[in-house]
Order: sequence, then structure tokens, then C-alpha cells
Amino acid sequence: MTNIPNLLTFFRILLIPVFVVLFYLPYQWSYLAAAIVFFLAAATDWFDGYLARKLNQSTAFGAFLDPVADKIMVAAALVVIVEHYNTVWVTIPAMTMIGREIIISALREWMAELGKRSAVAVSWIGKWKTMIQMASLTGLIWQYDIWMVWCSYLLLYVATVLTFWSMFQYLRAAWGDLSYHSRF
Repeated sequence: MTNIPNLLTFFRILLIPVFVVLFYLPYQWSYLAAAIVFFLAAATDWFDGYLARKLNQSTAFGAFLDPVADKIMVAAALVVIVEHYNTVWVTIPAMTMIGREIIISALREWMAELGKRSAVAVSWIGKWKTMIQMASLTGLIWQYDIWMVWCSYLLLYVATVLTFWSMFQYLRAAWGDLSYHSRF
């Protein structure tokens, strides 16, 4: 249970409140510091999975905790930017992304109960969505200048499109089971 990938996942969870506190500190450097912590947490997401495969240290606990840490980290960042920007143009994509995570998590749990978890395994679209989402959130947290903010808005909407696309792919992959079991 305690191995390098799992320790990185725990570290990512511990960074979440650090990120939030840094974001709200009343200092000029706080947004940059929060963005660095968020980026570091996002990097550990990639790195823990890589190490788990490379070092053959995949565990059931890690497979459970890693996506939970990711979802908490992204939800925390989305809540912070929704509150900070206070506009429908950030709130709707944030609601979409959080809603998608809830739907897909429930779908994966249900498919696992049917013994078909692999039908809704992470796809390349989901990986691109996550990467673009992390870049967008980092820029919206840092807010270095207006160009960064506008580029981050653009990336947020690209991530939103990929959020819908990946959700529909997962639902389509599970549709046979969803429609079969809904008849009873």
C-alpha cells in the first residue's frame, strides 16, 4: 500500500488545501504560488501513474485513490475560479466538468458491478481533456496578464468540448448495458 506512486497521490491530496490557502492570501505573489502548487499537483498525477507502471507498483488502493485525488483537485480549482471570476462564462464549464466527473464515476462503479469496468476505461480523449483542463486552470489561477486569462478561457472551452465528447463516448460504450438493464 505504501509505495512511491501512492505517496505521490497522498502528496497531491495534501497540496489541495495548500493551493486554496495560497490563492486567497492577500499578497501579490499568491496567485503565482497557487498556480505553481496546482501545477505541481497536476504533474504528480501524471508522474504517479507513470511510476506505478514503470516500477510495477500498481495497487488496488492506488487505483482507487488516484482518480479520487484528481477529482478533488480539479473540483477545488474549479470552485476557486468560479468564485474568483464570478461569471457565467466560467461557471457553466465548471458545472459541466464537475457534473461529468460525477456521471462517469457513477457509470464506472456501476459497470464494475457488472464486471465490465474495462468498457469505460480512460480513453485518449479523456487524457487530452485532463491535460488541457489542467493548463486552463493553471492559467486562470495564475492570471499573469490578460492574454493568459483569455488563452485560459479558450482552453477551458476546449476542455469543456472534450468533457462532453469523452462523456458521450463512455456512455455510448456502456449504452448496451444501460439500455438492457433499464428494461427490468
